[in-house]
Amino acid sequence: MSDTQGSHRRGGPLPEAYEAQPSAPSSVRPAGPDDPGPAAWDPEPALRAPEAPAAEFPVPEFPVPAPRGGRRRRPGMSPVELAEADTLAAAPVAPGSGRRRAVAPAAVAVTPSAPAAPAAPATPTLAPVPAPHAPAPAGPGRRRARGRATPAPTFGGNWRRIVPQALVVAFLAGGTTAFVAADKAVRLTVDGVPRNLHTFADDIGELLAAEGLGVGPHDLVAPAAGEPLADGEEIVVRYGRPLRLTLDGQQRQVWTTARTVEGALHQFGIRAEGAYLSAPRTAPVPRAGLALSVRTERSVTFMADGRERTIRTNAATVQEALDQAGITLQGQDTTSVPPTDFPRDGQTVTVLRITGTREVREERIPYVTEKVEDPDLFAGTEVVERAGRPGARRVTYSLRTVNGVRQKPRPIADEVVREPVTQLVKVGTKALPSSVAGADGLNWAALAQCESGGRPAATDASGTYGGLYQFDVRTWQGLGGSGRPQDASGTEQTYRAKKLYVQRGASPWPHCGRRLTS
Repeated sequence: MSDTQGSHRRGGPLPEAYEAQPSAPSSVRPAGPDDPGPAAWDPEPALRAPEAPAAEFPVPEFPVPAPRGGRRRRPGMSPVELAEADTLAAAPVAPGSGRRRAVAPAAVAVTPSAPAAPAAPATPTLAPVPAPHAPAPAGPGRRRARGRATPAPTFGGNWRRIVPQALVVAFLAGGTTAFVAADKAVRLTVDGVPRNLHTFADDIGELLAAEGLGVGPHDLVAPAAGEPLADGEEIVVRYGRPLRLTLDGQQRQVWTTARTVEGALHQFGIRAEGAYLSAPRTAPVPRAGLALSVRTERSVTFMADGRERTIRTNAATVQEALDQAGITLQGQDTTSVPPTDFPRDGQTVTVLRITGTREVREERIPYVTEKVEDPDLFAGTEVVERAGRPGARRVTYSLRTVNGVRQKPRPIADEVVREPVTQLVKVGTKALPSSVAGADGLNWAALAQCESGGRPAATDASGTYGGLYQFDVRTWQGLGGSGRPQDASGTEQTYRAKKLYVQRGASPWPHCGRRLTS
């Protein structure tokens, strides 16, 4: 709002008071509606005044008093700006409108002159606005600018309204600047899907929480959730996916942030060239997980028929690798590694060419001896109640030749032909008598040495006599003995010999009987 408009609203002169007044003749006349305008008359291009802005004024500053002619001079105004101010002051006002209309500036020639003494500062009181056509007094050596003079602005109560408005504008401008500075434009990519966002979050975690994105220990966030968020930041979120991976026969449970099988293989550093994959490389890995079997390409060497053969294979078994190598197993042929095993990288497998026959052999099965205590027999006496008999079985053996070398026979079948019979032996537990009357003082040791060499189990060449004292079975059993004499203990044999001596004297031992008295 100009000072002139303010004066009119506060009760100053009506707009008609600012109609153009006759002035002294001048070589420069105001521009009319039919004139071609300032562009048609341009005696001095360097001093041509620019076109005045239309009806838009900045927030007024406290004016510097004009030195002459009522013009308001700001520090640093050029002569062209001074001429423009004069032209604006001379613009006519429409009757009754209360506003001054801006007109096209008239071409004004300005001649620089010596600076004039500044006028007294204007006081901020209400004062009548001077006539717009009152010419300013010309100073010495200065040519007066032609045209209408701009009245000197005055301030009264107008600054009381302008200052609060300026403060409000400054406050709103500062708040807007802070609001714009806090806003950040970021790019968020979640599982390969990018989005451009505007956010006021201070860090990555706050942004993810605002977007409703929960992350777990197996998820990838770059930069990390605790990192500060800057304008223009790019954030990447990749969700973890469980993967049940079987790699070369070894199964394990892993997590991956890759979205495809090929990405998961690259993440774990698995060489996929020439490998067997249970799923295509382009297959997606869902959030719920995937079971993936991978068999990498390996180098396996086969030794067969005196030759070495190395192949590259992703086979699951040794047999499958043999087939790929073109090696055939016939008859009893086999390999040094079980054909169902997984072939390892760098492994050497020998093919065993087996030939041979089968042989059936008859073998003896030994019998078992069982002993039973008998209280009627003297201690140390054992009597065979039932003789044992061995059994028989038929065994089939495989006689093999492996790669030309004969192997040890290997039993492959067993058939029992006859079961063995257990031998039953009675063992005496009855206490032996200490002596026999009439025979205790004889030299029984000398007699035993003469008859059998002192051996309780001795028998003669015919098998008729046995024991220390060479009893026959009939005599032995007649004296109360059981079984054969050579099976009884030496103590029992001596006891039975004493009883025989009491009955018959030394006659049973015709050659050695005299030793009893030696």
